[in-house]
Amino acid sequence: MNAPTDNSAYVIAPPAIPTLPVVGTDKLFPIHRIYCVGRNYAEHAIEMGHDPNKEPPFFFQKNPDNVITTGQFPYPDKSSDVHFEIEMLVALSKGGVNIPVEQALDHVYGYGIGLDMTRRDLQGEAKKLGRPWEVGKAFEASAPCSGLIPASEIGHPAAGKVWLKVNGELRQQGDLNQMIWKVPEMISYLSGLFELKAGDVIMSGTPAGVGAIVRGDHMEGAVDGVATLDVRVV
Repeated sequence: MNAPTDNSAYVIAPPAIPTLPVVGTDKLFPIHRIYCVGRNYAEHAIEMGHDPNKEPPFFFQKNPDNVITTGQFPYPDKSSDVHFEIEMLVALSKGGVNIPVEQALDHVYGYGIGLDMTRRDLQGEAKKLGRPWEVGKAFEASAPCSGLIPASEIGHPAAGKVWLKVNGELRQQGDLNQMIWKVPEMISYLSGLFELKAGDVIMSGTPAGVGAIVRGDHMEGAVDGVATLDVRVV
């Protein structure tokens, strides 16, 4: 069913469409869903207590309206252990099901950078009880993001440093070439589990070094050759 174009057809005012800016333009990228791949760097899998050689890719979701681009991250309630995870964003311009690996990059609009902010204490409690992770992962403002750079401008980066500093101290460092599951493989695998759509965003995993932040901290990060991010914890 197509959504009506007249707002008077709704019983409440429809929410705004979550978007990401396209760098260097006044255009916006509408977000459909956000898929996050877990433990996609071997050293991060190890620091989280897992063997990176024994599991296929797995995914969880954030909500589209978890994205913020204000440069400020409001420290959330109900947690005293909030962690940063720096990741490359992959934004899709078209979707599909069972997309072959060799065709997957044709579905990419562009790339950016984001933080998968995590209420680690609440996530840990959920893990122990065998419950979903949303309370730890999909809370308000949990995805501070940069704008997107079209693939038509930068190609499809398969290598490049991924790093994050907190208050000027290097905390995370890795390289895109260290990803266990590469971007085409992630897209192909996901499309076997879900029908991907134009507007979907994939957070492609984080290197080792994740840790806690507190109010007042300043986070600076980048995927070299793709995008930078500057966020203050408020």
